[in-house]
Amino acid sequence: MAYKISEEDCTACGICTEECPVEAISEGDDFYTIDPDLCTDCGACADVCPVEAIHPA
Repeated sequence: MAYKISEEDCTACGICTEECPVEAISEGDDFYTIDPDLCTDCGACADVCPVEAIHPA
């Protein structure tokens, strides 16, 4: 199961992109997104998110 970033909660700080070992996170217009086909469900991004905007999908 891939992780997902909440559009409402994401502040687009970018901290999560540095932690993703498979580069599944990309910057959108107002928030970041996680490619579910690349996500390995490691949870590293969720662990560093300062606003807890990343959760299992």
